[in-house]
Amino acid sequence: MKQKKILVVDDSEIVLAMACDALKEAGFEVVTALSAMEADSCIFSGDRPDLIILDVMLPMLDGDKKAKMLKDNELTRDIPILLLSSKPENELSRLVRESGADGFIRKPFTPQLMVSRVEETIGGISGGS
Repeated sequence: MKQKKILVVDDSEIVLAMACDALKEAGFEVVTALSAMEADSCIFSGDRPDLIILDVMLPMLDGDKKAKMLKDNELTRDIPILLLSSKPENELSRLVRESGADGFIRKPFTPQLMVSRVEETIGGISGGS
């Protein structure tokens, strides 16, 4: 069975490394990007991600705005998106509603929390957990 591909977009190399380690250890294929623009090359390639984790505070284009653009696009609206931020939970909930994202992960996160949120959103490696 093909591994599920997760795209993690964050402008912090440390956050990318933590997320990458946690998700790879759980059996996911992980690709990373430092900006919303850099993420496009992965999102619009022939090998699309199964889920996107977008940091809310990104250079040039915030993650919640990028999520809305992806959810409004016929080609990408079906890709689940989790927002990533240290903002308060009520503000994150509002951003999820406004952007059309599928949920959020609060920073700082534990590897277990990140993996469980991803699995809840797209199902485990074998299609269910």
